[in-house]
Amino acid sequence: MERAFHEALAAGLESLNLPVDAVGRALLERYADRLLVWNRKVNLTAITDPAAVAEKHLVDSLALLPALGDARTLLDVGSGAGIPGIPLACARRDLAVTCCDSVAKKIAFVKAVAVELGVDVRGVVARAEGRPEAEGLPRAEAVVSRALADPERWVPLGASYVAEGGVLLAMLGREADRDALRALGVAHGLELEGLERFELPLSHGTRAIARWRRR
Repeated sequence: MERAFHEALAAGLESLNLPVDAVGRALLERYADRLLVWNRKVNLTAITDPAAVAEKHLVDSLALLPALGDARTLLDVGSGAGIPGIPLACARRDLAVTCCDSVAKKIAFVKAVAVELGVDVRGVVARAEGRPEAEGLPRAEAVVSRALADPERWVPLGASYVAEGGVLLAMLGREADRDALRALGVAHGLELEGLERFELPLSHGTRAIARWRRR
């Protein structure tokens, strides 16, 4: 992978103070390389510039690390090419991740790259509709979706997959409204624990991560 990739990844991790060790960084590089190789034949991502992949796919995903807390299981709904699930599994090798998506070719990539990297990631072809048992999906200690950025759609769906005491995470734009997110959580049996805002250092894209807990 070219120098710009390494510089963008390092800048993002440093800017957000994210603890990713040398092994994790090597896995992230291999994941990005395989993503771009597969993307030549299978439509996995519109982002193909290596530096942009590092920032907008990897660093953006890894910003979730503090919000995971001590969760040991993660469900990534609508994960596409395994984002954010696989980057998180690269950084936290103790994390058991399930990636689900309705597009079989994307899950084929998830399964293949998980084996190649040796990370604990399972791929499931499923359209998440709030029925985990029927869909073959777990109730996890942490549940996230990058594909569903609209909290009004994501919270009622995602809440169905959160284990007792677990957390639901939402990846949002910076304009996220704390009071609205708190009320939305209450309506679905969740307590808003945090709303963290951050900026990607190269593109200056603004982001927020909301975290609710099921009591």
